[in-house]
Amino acid sequence: MLSRNLKTIEKLWPTLSTLLSIPHNEKEYLNLSHKLDELIDEVGNNEKHPLSSLMETVGLLIEKYEEIHYPLEDVNGIIALKEIMKDQNMKQSDLSAIGSQGIVSEILNGKRELNVRQIKILSKQFSVSPSVFI
Repeated sequence: MLSRNLKTIEKLWPTLSTLLSIPHNEKEYLNLSHKLDELIDEVGNNEKHPLSSLMETVGLLIEKYEEIHYPLEDVNGIIALKEIMKDQNMKQSDLSAIGSQGIVSEILNGKRELNVRQIKILSKQFSVSPSVFI
């Protein structure tokens, strides 16, 4: 017999499942990526925001889909950023929106990780999913 909490979840699941399930096709993936963008806009860097853990969970679900459907070897957010910069003939100075020259240099040299605010900026600047930089 289901507990009271599980019965409540059972009623809510049809609505929640689109947000809390691994996407199985491109349409579900794009929908979930859009939801992640909304969460990033709302939560930002605030780890105490009530939706912070939901944002993290949605990011992991997207990551799982990408691992299966877009396998990449040894690629991380910094490598992706460098590739985008190379493709667009960009220099470090073109990334001033994410920080000073020193900060950008540390990011590109792997001494500093991108934070949520920077990922949000890069995602919008390059019109890609934030998960590209995670």
